[in-house]
Amino acid sequence: MEEKKLDIKSIVGFVLIFGILIYMFYQNQPTPEELEAQKAEQEQVEAEKTKVEEEVKTAVVKETKTIDLNDSTAVAQYKNTVGAFGFTKTSDGTTILENEVLKLEVSNQGGQIVEAKMKNFVTHDSVPVYLVKDGNANFAVNFTTSDNRVLSTADLYFEPSLTQSGDNHVLSMKAKVASNQFLEYRYEMKPNEYLVDFTVRSQGLSGVFNSSKPVTLEWDLKGIRHDQSIRYENRYTRLTYNHDEGNISKLSESSDFDEETEVDVKWLSYRQHFFSSILATDNHFKTADLTSTNLVEEESKELLFTKAYSTRAPLELQGGELSQNMYWYYGPTDVKVLDDYEDLGLVESIPFGWGIFGWINRYVFTPFYTFLSSFLPYGIAIIIMTILVRLALSPVTYKSYLSQAKMKVLKPEISEISEKYKDNAMKKQQETMKVYNKAGVSPMSGCVPALLQLPIFYSLFMFFPTSFALRQKPFLWAEDLSSYDTIFELPFTIPFYGDHVSLFPILASIAIFFYMQMTTGQSMQMQQQPGMPNMKFIMYLSPVMMLFFFNNYASGLSLYYFISNLITIFIMLAIKNYILDEDKIHAQIQENKKKPKKENKFQRKMREMMEQAEEQKKSGKR
Repeated sequence: MEEKKLDIKSIVGFVLIFGILIYMFYQNQPTPEELEAQKAEQEQVEAEKTKVEEEVKTAVVKETKTIDLNDSTAVAQYKNTVGAFGFTKTSDGTTILENEVLKLEVSNQGGQIVEAKMKNFVTHDSVPVYLVKDGNANFAVNFTTSDNRVLSTADLYFEPSLTQSGDNHVLSMKAKVASNQFLEYRYEMKPNEYLVDFTVRSQGLSGVFNSSKPVTLEWDLKGIRHDQSIRYENRYTRLTYNHDEGNISKLSESSDFDEETEVDVKWLSYRQHFFSSILATDNHFKTADLTSTNLVEEESKELLFTKAYSTRAPLELQGGELSQNMYWYYGPTDVKVLDDYEDLGLVESIPFGWGIFGWINRYVFTPFYTFLSSFLPYGIAIIIMTILVRLALSPVTYKSYLSQAKMKVLKPEISEISEKYKDNAMKKQQETMKVYNKAGVSPMSGCVPALLQLPIFYSLFMFFPTSFALRQKPFLWAEDLSSYDTIFELPFTIPFYGDHVSLFPILASIAIFFYMQMTTGQSMQMQQQPGMPNMKFIMYLSPVMMLFFFNNYASGLSLYYFISNLITIFIMLAIKNYILDEDKIHAQIQENKKKPKKENKFQRKMREMMEQAEEQKKSGKR
């Protein structure tokens, strides 16, 4: 009966606090004049932002100026525009560079890659994965000539020459001023590799380049959609770069528009979730202007692109000539592949997470799961990994449950104190702390084990949706463990939940509910303070919140969390029924009470502060 009254009182307190917040919001709401001013200001900001975004979207991938080569007038006009570079033979066409894993198509106009196809991967609807296709990318070197022509290599014609160097395919694209004077793009493709050596160099052009004007490299790309849910894919689509002596930074993945100017840039990664387009250089770019524009506002089957990326970096002339050794990487964002390019450090473009979380993900979970999945089905490998992780953390679980057991034993004494000093909260708190101190029990000791598990949880939070090993790997009803599982499509969209129902998050939420019944809910109820909202009631909302969140998250993580909580429940039942003895714990606590307890500095300081507060309270009453 007493417990029921407490629950009612707590809920009333919660409602009261909520009502006060609503009243405060009402009292502080802006006047109509302020609302109009805010609206006008917001409209101006939105208009400016829209203007910038539209400029970026339209300029991020330039339309190449195509020329009708059968039109002699058009050809003559082109040669007049490009001046000395009109020496190059103008011819349409492309050249194919191809190995076992990658197919590149390089255009005579611009000398750039106009198609990059992954030969061993397909999208969610079984279409080959393209990173460059249908004009979504532009690469060019912009410069000024000695006769003050401002030219872009994107508009120049190059003469192709495809040769072999051992097992390597070498493609030389030359924009010529004379037979022995040219600007060259040189591509060298090795067998079974996604990395292509790329050199931009000039020969005999020191008198053609205007060295007083900047030479600028520009690289633009719009990320092509590959996944069923473009919003989910866009969440992990991001511009990452190595700069300033090895620092790894990123532009925002969620902002509508983000830009940075960086120094000493070693490589740039235009990541499209599980695939990346990377430009690396031996001679670091001294500076680089980077932008990222979000092209996704809502879930839509019609949207084809995720983000628009742009880079502008100055190139230095050496003796009046260009010489820049670079690399193109078009391939999977896979640790097993990127690890092969250790000298360039491309593996750091994978979003492992920051600090210790990234370290755990990179050096523990990734190799561990790679090992398990090498001989087990991918879903079973997750279950086995979950079991081993939970067993490794079982001592932490034991400590947590031991703390709860001690609190349970002390509950009658704490209840007596609460009843005795129900009208004096300060005194009640003092006496409660004395009991805990004498018994050798810390109310916070149950929280410490949970905090120790946070790095594990966050590392896995990053691991499952970004692990290439899980991409398009099915398990039970889940078609892709790196994305959410769907058992039912909704004819409408529920805010924060989505337009589908995922089963693994439902199972995980149920497991969380029962786990909290055994742990958090029980400990919260023991520590419930009169007049405060019922924390146990509030904590029951967590499974519902998790259900909404995980519905749009990787099913592999939901599977892990479901199995993890099931195992934890079984471990705690085993600890309760076969390992811990509450009578022994009670006896130990009684022994601890007999021993003199020495206060540490923190405990002494807290006791003195509470005593002073109590004295001030008594003085105020007199």
